[in-house]
Amino acid sequence: MKALESHSRDPQEREFTTAAASPGGQSVVLGSYDRLRVLNWSPRRSIWEEAKPKEIANLYTVTALAWKRDGSRLCAGTLCGGVEQFDCCLRRSIYKNKFELTYVGPSQVIVKNLSSGTRVVLKSHYGYEVEEVKILGKERYLVAHTSDTLLLGDLNTNRLSEVAWQGSGGNEKYFFENENVCMIFNAGELTLVEYGSNDTLGSVRTEFMNPHLISVRINERRQRGIEDNKKLAYLIDVKTIAIVDLIGGYNIGTISHESRVDWLELNETGHKLLFRDRKLRLHLYDIEGCSKTMILNFCSYVQWVPGSDVLVAQNRNSLCVWYNIEAPERVTMSSIRGEVIGLERGGGKTEVMVTEGVTTVAYTLDEGLIEFGTAIDDGNYTRATAFLETLEMTPETEAMWKTLSKLALEARQLHIAERCFSALGHVAKARFLHKTNEIADQVSREYGGEGTDFYQVRARLAMLEKNYKLAEMIFLEQNAVEEAMDMYQELHRWDECIAVAQAKGHPALEKLRRGYYQWLMDTQQEERAGELQESQGDGLAAISLYLKAGLPAKAARLVLTREELLANTELVEHITAALIKGELYERAGDLFEKIRNPQRALECYCKGNAFMKAVELARLAFPVEVVRLEEAWGDHLVQQKQLDAAINHYIEARCSIKAIEAALGARQWKKAIYILDLQDQNTASKYYPRVAQHYASLQEYEIAEELYIKGDRTKDAIDMYTQAGRWEQAHKLAMKCMRPEDVSVLYITQAQEMEKQGKYREAERLYVTVEEPDLAITMFKKHKLYDDMIRLVGKHHPDLLSDTHLHLGKELEAEGRLQEAEYHYLEAQEWKATVNMYRSNGLWEEAYRVAKAHGSTNAHRHVAYLWAKSLGGESAVRLLNKLGLLEAAIDHAADNCSFEFAFELSRLALKHKTPEIHLRYAMYLEDEGKFEEAEAEFIRAGKPKEAVLMFVHNQDWEAAQRVAEAHDPDSVAEVLVGQARGALEEKDFQKAEGLLLRAQRPGLALNFYKEAGLWSDALRICKDYVPGQLEALQEEYEREATKKGARGMEGLVEQARQWEQAGEYSRAVDCYLKVRDSGSSSLMEKCWMKAAELAIKFLPPQRSLEVVRAVGPQLTGIRKYSAAAELYLNLDLVKEAIDAFIEGEEWNKAKRVAKELDPRYEDYVDEHYKEFLKNQGKVDSLVGVDVVAALDLYVEQGQWDKCIETATKQNYKILHKYVALYATHLIREGDYGQALALYVQHGAPANPQNFNIYKRIFTDMVSSPGTNSAEAYHNWADLRDVLFNLCENLVKSSEANSPAHEEFETMLLIAHYYATRSAAQSVKQLETVAAQLSVSLLRHTQLLPADKAFYEAGIATKAVGWENMAFIFLNRFLDLTDAIEEGTLDALDHCDFQDTDIPFEVPLPAKQHVPEAQREEVRDWVLTVSMDQRLEQVLPRDERGAYEASLVAASTGVRALPCLITGYPILRNKIEFKRPGKAANKDNWNKFLMAIKTSHSPVCQDVLKFISQWCGGLPSTSFSFQ
Repeated sequence: MKALESHSRDPQEREFTTAAASPGGQSVVLGSYDRLRVLNWSPRRSIWEEAKPKEIANLYTVTALAWKRDGSRLCAGTLCGGVEQFDCCLRRSIYKNKFELTYVGPSQVIVKNLSSGTRVVLKSHYGYEVEEVKILGKERYLVAHTSDTLLLGDLNTNRLSEVAWQGSGGNEKYFFENENVCMIFNAGELTLVEYGSNDTLGSVRTEFMNPHLISVRINERRQRGIEDNKKLAYLIDVKTIAIVDLIGGYNIGTISHESRVDWLELNETGHKLLFRDRKLRLHLYDIEGCSKTMILNFCSYVQWVPGSDVLVAQNRNSLCVWYNIEAPERVTMSSIRGEVIGLERGGGKTEVMVTEGVTTVAYTLDEGLIEFGTAIDDGNYTRATAFLETLEMTPETEAMWKTLSKLALEARQLHIAERCFSALGHVAKARFLHKTNEIADQVSREYGGEGTDFYQVRARLAMLEKNYKLAEMIFLEQNAVEEAMDMYQELHRWDECIAVAQAKGHPALEKLRRGYYQWLMDTQQEERAGELQESQGDGLAAISLYLKAGLPAKAARLVLTREELLANTELVEHITAALIKGELYERAGDLFEKIRNPQRALECYCKGNAFMKAVELARLAFPVEVVRLEEAWGDHLVQQKQLDAAINHYIEARCSIKAIEAALGARQWKKAIYILDLQDQNTASKYYPRVAQHYASLQEYEIAEELYIKGDRTKDAIDMYTQAGRWEQAHKLAMKCMRPEDVSVLYITQAQEMEKQGKYREAERLYVTVEEPDLAITMFKKHKLYDDMIRLVGKHHPDLLSDTHLHLGKELEAEGRLQEAEYHYLEAQEWKATVNMYRSNGLWEEAYRVAKAHGSTNAHRHVAYLWAKSLGGESAVRLLNKLGLLEAAIDHAADNCSFEFAFELSRLALKHKTPEIHLRYAMYLEDEGKFEEAEAEFIRAGKPKEAVLMFVHNQDWEAAQRVAEAHDPDSVAEVLVGQARGALEEKDFQKAEGLLLRAQRPGLALNFYKEAGLWSDALRICKDYVPGQLEALQEEYEREATKKGARGMEGLVEQARQWEQAGEYSRAVDCYLKVRDSGSSSLMEKCWMKAAELAIKFLPPQRSLEVVRAVGPQLTGIRKYSAAAELYLNLDLVKEAIDAFIEGEEWNKAKRVAKELDPRYEDYVDEHYKEFLKNQGKVDSLVGVDVVAALDLYVEQGQWDKCIETATKQNYKILHKYVALYATHLIREGDYGQALALYVQHGAPANPQNFNIYKRIFTDMVSSPGTNSAEAYHNWADLRDVLFNLCENLVKSSEANSPAHEEFETMLLIAHYYATRSAAQSVKQLETVAAQLSVSLLRHTQLLPADKAFYEAGIATKAVGWENMAFIFLNRFLDLTDAIEEGTLDALDHCDFQDTDIPFEVPLPAKQHVPEAQREEVRDWVLTVSMDQRLEQVLPRDERGAYEASLVAASTGVRALPCLITGYPILRNKIEFKRPGKAANKDNWNKFLMAIKTSHSPVCQDVLKFISQWCGGLPSTSFSFQ
């Protein structure tokens, strides 16, 4: 209503009088005055949308509206009685000119068949808009999409479906082979939709879209008791079939096949599945019984007969029909001569259509047999019986009677079953059923109803099926005990009869038992009687009966189970004798073994071949016999053909030969090889080939080869490879064991055989294998297999490939095979031969084609020319015009001197080319020496000048002059010039000059004189006729003179003198300066000096200065330094003179000139002198001039000793500058020891710039290996003394008490500890002092390599037996080595060193300072000690409660002084020294003094001497340093 509210305010709108909704509810039409309004429902927007109203003038009020049922028409009734009909479709389209599609609403489409007029309304029940309608499947089936559903329909049956379907981009594939169901494939999923149903029938995953690999059956044949029957069979993978019940949606069968399946189909009832594999084998699968049967081989066609379970198939030339598929072995076969193409059933008959050649033949099937199957399926057994009675008894008919009998019994149609058994000849069953039918009929007459439900009938049917227990149960349910017992007695089933009597407590039980026993005895069933006596506990009677019945084994079994019977020796002997007589040796052996007679038992076991028991007994009683028994066991198994089992017994018996034979016989090849490998060569060699033959048959040639070789049968291996066509392996093997020439003969012979058989490729391989490719080439040539021949030549003789192609081309040309010849000529790059071949055969077009495709640029033109020449006249012109080569052909004719042909072509077609041909003809005549004819042709060509030149060239001057004057006056001058050239060649210069001047060519005369070297004549001509070029000619003359060397120089000098004499001084100077003679420096010096002299005397000052500045460097260049200097001094050029002397190394002259003429240049000379000495390496001379420069030069040259020696003679500052440089150099070279020695020798000044050197020496020394020993004392003492000297100097400097000073004091203390430790290590009684010093050094690990310090402390404490400390220190050492490997100290655990002064934050060493071997020793020791529970793994503590080596007490924070001897804290008995902060523990001090007195150790005395210097003297003592 909201959509219509706006119209209430429209003055043109009247009231709505009627409304009607479309049948689909998608549209509503409202009628008013002269107007119809339409509202359409929009599913996407979920609102009603108003369309444009339909206004009809004079319609008046609409009173009634009605829609057609399909929504395609609307009728409107008006107030005036009029009825208007409107077409209401949204759009209409024609599909393939066969169907009309009318969209009557967004969700409704009417599909009309234009030929038949039938209509189908396709509608979305959910109101979705129909997007597109397609008509597929032989134009029978509808497919349409909406946004969320899929519409399907069958136009023939008008069955429509709408199923939920999410859009998949239109990738679905539809199959309409089944009339009841549509199969839709999409993205590997098969969906089934049954027409008329709005739910999908089923959906499965499969990748196989071929309809022959999917079978669907939907209620195709109704069966009694089954409402719906819908089944699907499809492929899961290429070898697996799945069968699905589509109603329940579960899998009812899965078939795994060994081969790929290429066809499958269910029968119409869905109980049987047929499928065929790629090997054309047809299989039948019973879905209910889950059994698979292969029913046909080589099956090319198969099909179920429609409406039945009859099967038709083709096997080669046989038509196979199964009328009763329940008996697949019963097949009717008939011969056919074609291929089955289909089945046709109708008009009461079924025909198999077969194509035989071009005709189609129909083979009619037995409709009666088909009808029987249909009757059975329909359950009409009476009709089936009536039909079978009309047939003769055949195997097919017999199978049908059996099927009917089975079904009739199941359906309780006993009369029909009786008839079936009668027909089959089963008299007993027929009589039994006849009696049963009489009982049933009598009951039915007496009591009414179905007689088959009577208990006697049911029991008899159970008896018929041999289900006696069921019959017994039926009788006992009716309390018919007597009948049950009678049944069993009649069947002689006494046991069951007695069991029934016993169960029901029947009084005749004992009588029955006696009667049963008597019956057994009467019927001589002693065995059964014995079993009866045994069951009643009478053992002796049972044994007697068993023996009587000839069953001693049973008697023996009974005896073995009862000890009291075993004691009866006579009985046992009787039984064993019977057993042996009956050859029941194994049971006799058991009995003998039981009565402890092993000898007899073993004999019986052996006779009875019971070797397992015999071996077990022998192992206990006769061990020696075991080997013999194993062999006998093996022999027995071989006799029984159980060779596989015999192998192991032969091995146990050590019978290798028999084991091998058994293994070979059992085809246990691997086991045989294993046994053979254990044998000696002689034994094994004859068996290896047999095994090898097996592997060769399996094509496992490598194994076979190895076995042949082991068996010394290499020739057989070669034959094996040869027969298998594996020539390379055969050749490789043959080369090992045969002579090369024998191998070649073998292979060539084999190849020739192959060649005879036409196996050329195999023959080729053999030839090539023995490196005889030429034989293969010859073979291919002989058989005209030229491609293969060329291939081999290209591979083995590439250098002969072109020759071979050429040779083949000639042969093929001779045979007239021109096309093939062309190929080979072109491959040989002999296109000319191809062209000639075609020319000689008159095939000009082919020749032209080849020349154009393969020839040189002008080759095709030449061929076209020859072709045209062969034609001549107008034909030649037409051909050349056609090829577009007319002009080129004329040129070619002229080039080839065929002037007549050229004139002919130009006359006929290109007249403008005639002069050109005349010219070329003239040139040809000139070359031929026919000058007069040539002259005429030149003139005809309009080229008289060419005639003049011809005569000039031949020096016929008169003729040249004549032609020039007559035809080309401009050429007269050229004739005169030519004549002049001739005169010049004859050296007649006067005549030549006259002719050239006549020709007005003085320039040419000038050039001729220059070329002849007659410069004076040239200068004369130039001066007289071309004076403007005189100066340029003069310069050129001078350049030429320079090029000519000495001879030219003499000319230049002469010319200069002439200029000088002529007063042309500037020209003379220039001439003298141009003199260059590398062979005579004196000449150059003389000329240059002369030039300078002339310039100074006669030329202006500026010019003379330029000349001197030019001459000076040239003189120095030829090492005339003094002459250059003198020249410079003439013009007061003092600096240039000094530079000349310096360059000549005339230092005294340079100094004198500087001193006398310009003292400013004295320093300039000195600087250059120093530089000269430096460059020359004359350091000793340099010392006297510049000491620092000399020292720097020593440093550059690496003469450090001289440098230091010289520096020592200078002041202290210079000395220590070069000492520092030398020390830095040594440290870089890794020689810190020599650097230390430098400072020992020269002292350590407190220069801050040296601090890094001192630190580096310290760091290198504490990090170096081999310093933890007594021998290292002097090194440590040197370091200590240098640091002491440094600290003393620091106290006096501005760096006193600075952080650097404190650091060096710490380094001094560390060096002292190291030196003292080395001294203590040299004295046995100071061993603990050395250990204490190593421990004390740990507090300085911020300056020492931590891993080295902990390692030395740990080893020292371990040496003196302080294992607690040693363990902790070495454990810390291992942690540090791991940290160095990892590159970080973050993982270190510091708990062992809490409350000590050993620092935690220490630099991570860049490398390991302890070798790997020593680290491994430490690791092993720490691991061993860590397992020792006795060891207390803590650091020792003193009276402060603190770690004994810690200077700071953690509890109080009080810091103790370190002992100078041990480094340990001094807690009592302190000895103080004069220097503040220096003290020693009295006990340690006295111990050190006592060791010196007893050992007289000089190093210990040196320690005391240092302490005395360091601490300001020793405490009062009588000790002296003597």
